[in-house]
Amino acid sequence: MSIELRGITKKFGALIANDSIDLKVARGEIHAILGENGAGKSTLMNIVYGLVKADSGKIFVEEKEVTINEPADALKYGIGMVHQHFMLIPVFTVAENIALGREQTKSGFLTLEEVKQKIKSLAEEFKFDIDPDALVEDLPVGVQQRVEIIKALIYDAKVLILDEPTAVLTPQETDELLSIMRTLKKKGTSIIFITHKLREVQEVADKITIIRLGKVINTVLSTTSQEDLASMMVGREVDLVPEKKAINPGKVILDIKNLSVADASGRKIINSLSLQVRAGEILAIAGVQGNGQSELARAIVNLEDHVLGSIKLDQKEILGTTVQDSLREGIAYIPESRELDGLISSFSIVENLILDVHDLSPVANKGRLDSDFIEKNATKLVKEFDIRTQSIFDTASSLSGGNKQKVVLARELSREVKLVVASQPTRGLDVGSIEFVYEKLLSERSANRAILLISSELDEVLELADRIAVIYKGEIVGEVSPDVSREKLGLMMAGIK
Repeated sequence: MSIELRGITKKFGALIANDSIDLKVARGEIHAILGENGAGKSTLMNIVYGLVKADSGKIFVEEKEVTINEPADALKYGIGMVHQHFMLIPVFTVAENIALGREQTKSGFLTLEEVKQKIKSLAEEFKFDIDPDALVEDLPVGVQQRVEIIKALIYDAKVLILDEPTAVLTPQETDELLSIMRTLKKKGTSIIFITHKLREVQEVADKITIIRLGKVINTVLSTTSQEDLASMMVGREVDLVPEKKAINPGKVILDIKNLSVADASGRKIINSLSLQVRAGEILAIAGVQGNGQSELARAIVNLEDHVLGSIKLDQKEILGTTVQDSLREGIAYIPESRELDGLISSFSIVENLILDVHDLSPVANKGRLDSDFIEKNATKLVKEFDIRTQSIFDTASSLSGGNKQKVVLARELSREVKLVVASQPTRGLDVGSIEFVYEKLLSERSANRAILLISSELDEVLELADRIAVIYKGEIVGEVSPDVSREKLGLMMAGIK
């Protein structure tokens, strides 16, 4: 099914999110929309799906003008959407989530049997391994995304919008998703693929439309070079490979010995793990997500409850202290979930930027906050980290995912620290922002900070690391240099020592 947008414009106050955008997607085409964080990509698709109403412009489905005021209208015209943050209820089963809002009843009682049969049929057709009776909270992120895709397809979506679908996926899950997209295309589904990852669009897209600051810059073929795509996105040349200067690591800053972390049931997530990170070096932890990386990062800042072993920061034992103590001792913490651990969504950007230091000088003096300093500090950091917002007093919840991440980075990397624990620091960021984060981390390295980088992006690990430790089932299975082949690293990540 074809879909066309003509002159779509949307303003939020003085901010023009979409500026007279034209876009045409042919039947059975994968059309990527590429742009920086805050470029207006998600707003545009929310208009198509009926979550946001455009100020002006028209939408055509199969060359006929349609009016879409709500998601029910979009579904009626065969348009489905998989959102960046999944719209699933964790305590419901797969079948219950898919039936929700479209319940079929018999004599007043809810029946899920037909829904379950449709799920099984689609799962078999697309080779999804999904149990309709499984609880969503028990499913890996990649499987939850497949549930979202089935949720759209089960109601005969002919146009599928995927909004930043790989932002929370491992490399393996990403490859599987790209394969699913190719299968959908063969079956005639049109796909609008919103992303900022250049490799992915080149692998699957037929056409790529670049949006910058709410305007369409160009529509090109996927054969366009990554350098050209990046420069069109950002409006300048982007260095896709960071320059890493040779450096001699100093003393041991982080010293972990025989660390074990268990879940509430007593099952070990991390088992007798030991590692060291020195001043002026980046140690990267590589591994398939779910092998203990998250628990390792959280244990270092005392966010895990069931922990044994030793964690020393600059020769001082910090295990068993508080999160605040860990931060005050000199740890900058960039958590993998900005939503859960990085921000207080209902607080303003100003407030989120001082969470670590709200009671310290010069932010506070004799128990009173210095509002002038706080506002000047926020204005400076918003500019320095290119946080796209209308006002520093807007809530964190009003920001795009990438801009939320920038708030966390701005807060943590603007303090004097000894150790930076960076867990998935570029997740959800565009190429310009990734370049900036790389520069910041390398700057911290040059300033003799110790950096523990936890990342599921292999390119990131290989480009930034001085040493790479591979984690599998909560254990370090080996350590390699950054000139290791991707094939060898991949085998180690699969548990082959």
